[in-house]
Amino acid sequence: KTAMQIVEIMKVVEARHPVVMATRVSAEKSAEIQAALPQATYFEMARICAIQPSVPLAIRPGKLSILTAGTADLPVAEEAAVTAELCGFQVTRLWDVGVAGIHRLLSNRHVVDQSDVLIVAAGMEGALPSVVAGLADCPVVAVPSSVGYGASFNGLAPLLTMLNSCATGIG
Repeated sequence: KTAMQIVEIMKVVEARHPVVMATRVSAEKSAEIQAALPQATYFEMARICAIQPSVPLAIRPGKLSILTAGTADLPVAEEAAVTAELCGFQVTRLWDVGVAGIHRLLSNRHVVDQSDVLIVAAGMEGALPSVVAGLADCPVVAVPSSVGYGASFNGLAPLLTMLNSCATGIG
């Protein structure tokens, strides 16, 4: 969509709902959007342009945590985190805790144990969601990212790993 198409859509939605989000927005497009809609905020890492209510939404119950295997997964994870926060959820972020440095995950085990839902983003071979699901007693949303080198096949390898996981509770 063009920036002006996004502006028109956001205006229509804003009249009906207190939160409006446009995802996968480039910094250049967000500048055009913000020129037309000064109330819009741009979340650069998440690539989200949003209109937020003047009064914050009520905090939703539950503990949502988002984990990444590596720093290359941050844009995907931040998109999920900002979306959840805009919808009223409190989010715990745990970045760069992949299986290549499993000690980082294990030293943050309390985050996994205290969560009601976990969103886990991973590229490369996509092993982190299976490991986390093996530790957790709550639902795990596995999110493959297209980062990685070698045989990650632009995200296909982590997707297949996540689909083939034998750990329970993964979606």
